[in-house]
Amino acid sequence: MTPVRTILAATDLSPLARHAVVRAALVAAELGARLSLQHVVNVGALDALRHLIDAGAADLQQKLLDEMRAEVTMLAGELEARQGVQAELHLVVGNVLTEIANHADALDADLLVMGARGAGFMRELLIGSTTERVLRKSTRPLLVVKQMAHEPYRRVLVPVDFSPRSLDALRLVQRVAPQAEYVLLHAFEVPFEGKLRYAGVEESALSSLRVNARREATAKLNELVAEAALDENRVRRIVVHGEASSQVLDHEQAQDCDLIVIGKRGQGLIGEMLLGSVTKHILAQSTGDVLVADRAGA
Repeated sequence: MTPVRTILAATDLSPLARHAVVRAALVAAELGARLSLQHVVNVGALDALRHLIDAGAADLQQKLLDEMRAEVTMLAGELEARQGVQAELHLVVGNVLTEIANHADALDADLLVMGARGAGFMRELLIGSTTERVLRKSTRPLLVVKQMAHEPYRRVLVPVDFSPRSLDALRLVQRVAPQAEYVLLHAFEVPFEGKLRYAGVEESALSSLRVNARREATAKLNELVAEAALDENRVRRIVVHGEASSQVLDHEQAQDCDLIVIGKRGQGLIGEMLLGSVTKHILAQSTGDVLVADRAGA
């Protein structure tokens, strides 16, 4: 299993984005990984500023860039003082999405880390527009940070649907949070259960179908644990009947998990979407951080 060697933390320098930078430093310290801290000055906003600058204030743009560089440098100094991690700095003017993607490629980053929301009036209510666009475009694992980080991840919730993405997620979480406890959750529903009930099928028969589905899911879950070579002493298995999104969010709280690891796409028709509906709902509604796995073998 390939270790996480390089982490890219992209920040807009907002207070919420600082949470992501601190988490990236904690993960880098735990894994002994290289950390790159990136801030992209939006070229569109900078062009708009240029139109407002008088001829006598031509140095205003440079003063702005110098201020941003100083802020990024100060942030890196805080990371070194508190987490003992020396971050490489990368300040650039350009298109935010393009520059993040280009820098990730240049580093061959094993993990991207971003805040759930950004700064200013462009911030979305559910998840920052830049973070969502990176999620849609990137094939690299992305850690979406919502909470201030004080310690390494303790307990990780991993929803599984037995698609290849489930195994990817389990392999990824062992790379990112190797000392955590893993809670594997499979939420199932009997196919056409509502229609069968409407057609007059007795509840005892439906209950028998649920028992069979639970037994089959439990067996698959055991096989998945073995295939992922998880430490049995640090694994909990939960199989529940119900809708996946609500069960994930309920068990995030019930199991006191500080991270959810989920694939970008599931199986079936949902897998054809850019972001699966379950993944989008969890990203929007979860309390803790979310690690999104995408590429095979992640």
